Amino acid sequence: MFIELRRELEPLVKKIEDLRVSLDVAGKEQKIAELEQEMARPGFWDDPSRAQEVTQALTGLRERIAAFGELSGALEDLEVLIDLGEEEDDESLAGEARSALAGLRKRVADMELQVMLSGPYDSNNAIVSLHAGAGGTEAQDWVEMLLRMYTRWAENRRFKVNIMDLLPGDEAGVKSVTFGVAGRNAYGYLKSEKGVHRLVRISPFDAAGRRHTSFASVDVLPEVQDDIDVEINPEDLKIDTYRSGGAGGQHVNKTDSAVRITHLPTGIVVQCQNERSQISNRNTAMKLLKAKLIDLEMQKREAELAEMRGEHQEIAWGSQIRSYVFHPYSLVKDHRTGVEVGNVEAVMDGEIDEFITAYLREQAKKGLA
Repeated sequence: MFIELRRELEPLVKKIEDLRVSLDVAGKEQKIAELEQEMARPGFWDDPSRAQEVTQALTGLRERIAAFGELSGALEDLEVLIDLGEEEDDESLAGEARSALAGLRKRVADMELQVMLSGPYDSNNAIVSLHAGAGGTEAQDWVEMLLRMYTRWAENRRFKVNIMDLLPGDEAGVKSVTFGVAGRNAYGYLKSEKGVHRLVRISPFDAAGRRHTSFASVDVLPEVQDDIDVEINPEDLKIDTYRSGGAGGQHVNKTDSAVRITHLPTGIVVQCQNERSQISNRNTAMKLLKAKLIDLEMQKREAELAEMRGEHQEIAWGSQIRSYVFHPYSLVKDHRTGVEVGNVEAVMDGEIDEFITAYLREQAKKGLA
């Protein structure tokens, strides 16, 4: 029994050593020492911007080092447990060691995923936009279902969700919605969801009970910090204000507080109406515009790299990344990775990590994560 456990442990030992190299633990420890020295210098707090930058960087480095230290400690504890079981020939320790091995395997997989999130904006918050495709009320209901799915996923991770702009459906559902997801690596995880999502089900809006196919697009952007320099010429902006939509009644907005900004050189349009004032809506809209301009540059770089590699990338609205089938069978399939999940209800309750992990692993193999 213990010989078998030791054999199963060997690949995890190698993976943990590989993680030590990938994380550059020694380099991070040296960087931590340098930042701590900088914080100890007189006048450090006189520059709030730099102080915030250093403290955030130090916190992130310490978290990574602490997580790896806990992983190494769990490995050492398991090795001691196996040694003890062999020395005392105590089979009762085998079950405890087996359980510890399963836990260690999961922790290694989680840290491998963290290492994949090494893109320049992967650690940032995310801005997600959902838009209904053709299909009227059915497609708009599908957008509302996706909004609920991503909200549940975020809540399960203790991330915060903030609705920035929402256009209700004509009869039910949502035509379009933009929301922020705040949490470490939110963009790194959710970038895997970008694309067209397809729903197949018996429509609750069809009296004849026929099967319908609906589409919705998901766009994901990294939220960028205010101190990141993105060149935006005020003369390139067309700014419109309008009255925020609402359900009516005494709380309906009677002022032109909603803001729409058009970036004339690129044709990018952003808008926000969910903040309390026009100034707040304008600031949020500018943050959206900055994120979209950065995303545009990222797409250009990816296209240039693809051309250098001789790849042909098809960009088509009709090529969905994932299908959610409620009828005539229950299945969610990701068409990029081939991952299939039979429990559609669980997926719609936010259990999408299996799809996210598979996508990030595929991208890591291609050197794109």
